[in-house]
Amino acid sequence: MQKLSRQQLVVLVLLTLAWGVNWPVMKLGVTHYPPLTFRAVSIWLGLPILAATLVFAKVPFSIPRRYWPELLWLSATNMFVWHACIILAVQTLSSGRAAILGYTMPIFSAVIGSLLFHSALSRRGWIGVSAATVGVALLLWHELTQLAGRPLGVLLALFSAASWALGTQLLRRTRIEVPTLTLSFWMIALTAVVMGVLSVLFERHQWAVPDAAATWTIAFNAIVICGLSQAAWFYLARGLPPVASTLSVMFIPVLGVFIGALWLGEVLHWQDFAAVVLMVVAIASVLWPARPRAA
Repeated sequence: MQKLSRQQLVVLVLLTLAWGVNWPVMKLGVTHYPPLTFRAVSIWLGLPILAATLVFAKVPFSIPRRYWPELLWLSATNMFVWHACIILAVQTLSSGRAAILGYTMPIFSAVIGSLLFHSALSRRGWIGVSAATVGVALLLWHELTQLAGRPLGVLLALFSAASWALGTQLLRRTRIEVPTLTLSFWMIALTAVVMGVLSVLFERHQWAVPDAAATWTIAFNAIVICGLSQAAWFYLARGLPPVASTLSVMFIPVLGVFIGALWLGEVLHWQDFAAVVLMVVAIASVLWPARPRAA
């Protein structure tokens, strides 16, 4: 497995913290504001921040026309389905459990990589996927009864995870020869348009001036998640093998559960703590440097 550089490690830690905290933030936001509109407004407000980053870094905005079809497909698999489906799932499920289901993505990624791209997993890769699978099951241990009564939310979260997994595999193999920031900007811009259209079609009658809770959660998502974190993820996804990049973020649902417990008063069980150990094993199995072979 590829070793993380110091820069990649810093980006990964910051991304994990931002995305982990955001699950209860999103839950609070969609409790006070229509979910599709919440996501659309957040992305539209975050887009200028990302554009300013490109200007400051002197990164070009243009993408050659021959890459547009692939750009659209990457945006659909990585962004359109994920953002629309997961925000609706968050409205239905608890924030921590939506995070757990959303982050079944690495498991889907391993299966898709094997079936569609003939990517053979190493022994350490299988250990990581297995540990992540058991960890997800433990985190869901006390929620299975409740989830059974919310099939739509569960299906939306799993479908979004599968789409994101496919998108991650495609992103690693993309032939679009532009900087990652440029690719990020256009994928997020296209997503802003799609989410805006969905908001008009399905939630126009619910539009209103956001209250205080909706305002700060939208601002957090605009600045931290859409303006900064999404580009950070694309940076990792393009620079690491799919299994390494997907399993590297497996601590996010753990954060989602524990932050939700502290913030919302949810009860923690021994399975949650066991899952923490398993997620650490999953991450270490794909990111810990391998020992050099003896000559």
